[in-house]
Amino acid sequence: MIIRFDGKIVAVTGAGHGFGREIARGFARLGAHVFATDLHADALAETASTGGITVQAVDLRDRAAATAWIARIEAQTGRPIDILVNNAGGVAGQGPLPLEDVSDHDWNIIFDINVNAAFTLCRAAAPGMKRAGSGRIVNISSGAGLQPSLTGIQAYCSAKHAVVGLTRQLAHELGAFGITVNSVAPGFIRTNAATEAQWDSYGPDGQTALVERIAMKRLGSAADIANAVVFFASDLAGFVNGQVLQVDGGR
Repeated sequence: MIIRFDGKIVAVTGAGHGFGREIARGFARLGAHVFATDLHADALAETASTGGITVQAVDLRDRAAATAWIARIEAQTGRPIDILVNNAGGVAGQGPLPLEDVSDHDWNIIFDINVNAAFTLCRAAAPGMKRAGSGRIVNISSGAGLQPSLTGIQAYCSAKHAVVGLTRQLAHELGAFGITVNSVAPGFIRTNAATEAQWDSYGPDGQTALVERIAMKRLGSAADIANAVVFFASDLAGFVNGQVLQVDGGR
């Protein structure tokens, strides 16, 4: 089967780099009209340079702005979004701290960008998908959503577990309307400054040990994550719902 998304409207968050950029470009290459957002306009412009991608910088911590972004896409296209990819997330520049030293601000900002943004965008896109009787939502969680996090950051681990819970709950709620909700859980992949800093912190011995724990004896790439998202969004996954696909090389 040849997978194509001609005529489909796809919304991708966190598309300024890494997974999000590769996901947005992948859908555009397969014929979709992609709408992409990120906090950083310059990075978005680079994402859109390959064509087929409409970009807008949005701070998804602002729920009104996030909701307005979905409404703007629907108004511009005159139809509901077909595929929503909630990729925005990360550690917000934080490193591991003892629990007693974690501030409310540090905890909250990680939940805002990883969980609350996904909730807000799902809430905004769901009515249109319901009217259409179809839709695909793919949430990017993490191996940290299924076990303790390599980052050692309590909020990140907790938030990614929450993304998995949101995925499973919405799959049951929205499935009757022809909408599937699934999640991709990447392993450790070097895609941005945060993951580079994490990688460097392990040192040569730690880096070797991490790779040795992977069955395929290598790290993955952003393209590996994008491929999994494309599968969930495709007709091949029409009866796949509420699932978490670990893309980690066999940890």
